[in-house]
Amino acid sequence: MTHWFHRNPLKATAPVSFNFYGVASTPAATKVCNDLRLSRTRLLELFTDSSCNPEIMKNATDLYFSLLQGFILSLDDSSQECKLRYIQNFKWTDTLQGQVPTAQQDAVFELVSMGFNVALWYTKYASRLAGKEDITEDEAKDVHRSLKIAAGIFKHLKESHIPKLITPVEKGRDLEARLIDSYIIQCQAEAQEVTIARAIELKHNPGLIAALAYETANFYQKADQTLSSLDPAYAGKWRKYLNLKTCFYMAYAYCYHGQTLLASDKCGEAIRSLQESEKFFAKAEALCKEYGETKGPGTTAKPSGHLFFRKLGSLIKNTLEKCQRENGFIYFQKVPAEAPQLELKANYGLVEPVPFEFPALNAHWTPETLAAFDLTKRPKDDTAKPKPDEEVKPLKEPDIKPQKDSGCQIS
Repeated sequence: MTHWFHRNPLKATAPVSFNFYGVASTPAATKVCNDLRLSRTRLLELFTDSSCNPEIMKNATDLYFSLLQGFILSLDDSSQECKLRYIQNFKWTDTLQGQVPTAQQDAVFELVSMGFNVALWYTKYASRLAGKEDITEDEAKDVHRSLKIAAGIFKHLKESHIPKLITPVEKGRDLEARLIDSYIIQCQAEAQEVTIARAIELKHNPGLIAALAYETANFYQKADQTLSSLDPAYAGKWRKYLNLKTCFYMAYAYCYHGQTLLASDKCGEAIRSLQESEKFFAKAEALCKEYGETKGPGTTAKPSGHLFFRKLGSLIKNTLEKCQRENGFIYFQKVPAEAPQLELKANYGLVEPVPFEFPALNAHWTPETLAAFDLTKRPKDDTAKPKPDEEVKPLKEPDIKPQKDSGCQIS
């Protein structure tokens, strides 16, 4: 398959000790706090562990989120807010806006920020797997499923948890609707790339492949339009990727539509469709160069050198030459001046996010455990509040260059 996907950096976060001396008044309450600290540390380590797989990730996320829910959910299923929700401060950076963190003393902020990173991990796992040249059918299914899971997590955060934040989300930040929507759409588009690769491998009907490619190009275009009002200083590189994938899959759509037309003895129209495919491929090639030259957060790569890109160029060239030969020997049809309108609708293979829910409350959270947290014993100076000079170190990722505070970089 050998796909290439753009990836933004993971969010970074300040360490959290969950040390509530004096407040956690029983061994059971202290144990919950220790488990929270250890499970959070473990989860953060897994984000950059190349040996981590979806099973390991799910076990780690289920443990941490089930414990964290004790700071958010009411134990009696009432609508009343948990008394621990605002006891701890959390600091998180942004995927696009460099290492300038946002701090909120709110467990829901931690839930959505960590959930966001989990979704990003699934996209990065899919990207690593999809880049292999000898990918197996089972691995291709893992890529497809991981991207759908990521889309489902982003969707769940947007619809069910981000609206519960007390502090409104700043414009251009990760948790804002425009960015979340773009991540969801990109995950769907990339999962459909896997579907297209499978359809090509199994030599499915060119009409189906053309329709899937057209739908995928539209997904990428929609994701790009969603980001259009963001500052290009930090969204520019991401948008170049979305633009080049739009052109790339439009080239795919016109190429396979040309094959469909040729099979229907419409050789002149097939040639015009292939010529349009060539134009979109040339645009995608130019955008690949621009992507590599664009400053901003994201993967360091030269997409035009990837096998998936080179193979399409050869396919377009060979198919166009075949159509021109056939027209010169058999059909003698005039090539239309206008490219054919693509009104293609895929009836199969379209991707929907996998529904996601956070795990149930951990069994260690009992009414007795919660009652053992005595908030009247909190120190008056409230040491849980952020220290202004507290540094949030970026996570070390093999395919991402370190970010400066401006959120820009040279690739």
